[in-house]
Amino acid sequence: MTHQTHSYHMVNPSPWPLTGALSALLTTSGLVMWFHHNSSFLLTLSMATNMLTMYQWWRDVVREGTFQGHHTPTVQKGLRYGMILFITSEIFFFAGFFWAFYHSSLAPTPELGGCWPPTGITPLNPLEVPLLNTSVLLASGVSITWAHHSLMEGDRKHMIQALFITILLGLYFTILQTSEYYEAPFTISDGIYGSTFFMATGFHGLHVIIGSTFLIVCFLRQLNYHFTSDHHFGFEAAAWYWHFVDVVWLFLYVSIYWWGS
Repeated sequence: MTHQTHSYHMVNPSPWPLTGALSALLTTSGLVMWFHHNSSFLLTLSMATNMLTMYQWWRDVVREGTFQGHHTPTVQKGLRYGMILFITSEIFFFAGFFWAFYHSSLAPTPELGGCWPPTGITPLNPLEVPLLNTSVLLASGVSITWAHHSLMEGDRKHMIQALFITILLGLYFTILQTSEYYEAPFTISDGIYGSTFFMATGFHGLHVIIGSTFLIVCFLRQLNYHFTSDHHFGFEAAAWYWHFVDVVWLFLYVSIYWWGS
C-alpha cells in the first residue's frame, strides 16, 4: 500500500468468479438431472466445485484484508454500502413470498373453500416448535450482539464464547426446522398453502444455514487473531446478516404460523 497514491483496492485478476458461475450452472443442471433422472453425479460435482470456490475466494479476501492491508477505511466504507445493498435486495426477495401469502390468504378463492387455511389443511401449532424456534433465534440475536460488543471492547474470551453460542443456536434452529418439516401434515404440493409455507420458511432456513456458515468462518478467523476492535468488518457483516435473518423470522412467525393458522 505504500506504493499507492490512493486508498482504493485495485483487485488482482481472479479465477474464482468464473468457477463460481460454473458451479452455479452445474447446480441448476444437477438439480434437473436429480429431479428428472434420479442422477446425483452432476449435483455432487457442483457442490464440490462450489465448496472449493468458496474456500479459495474467502481465503484470498482474508489475505487481502488481514495480511496485505488492502481493506483501508475507504475500502471498508464501500464494503459496508455493498452489504447494505445486498441485505436490501434480500428484503425484496422475501417481500415476494409475503406478497404471495397475503394475496392468497386475505381473499381466499372458492377453490380454497373460501377460507384460510384452505379446506383440508391442518396447520402447524404456532405455540409448539415454531415458538421454540422464535425463542432460539431471539436468543441468538442477543448472543451475536454480546459477541460484537466484546470484540469492540477487546474482550477476546467473551467474544469467542458468545460467537460459539450463536453458532450452536443457529444449528439448533436448523435441526428443529428439519424435524418440523418431517412431521408436517402437509407438503409443498398441497396447493397454495403448501407452496407459500415451504417456499417462505424453506428459503429462510437456507438463509439460516448461510448465516451459520458466515459465523463459523468468523469464529475460525477470531481463533486466528484476524479481528481487532477497530478492524473487523467481516464479523460486522455477519452480524448484520444474522439480525436480518432474525427479523425475517419474526415476520414469518407472526404472518404464516400465528395469523395464518
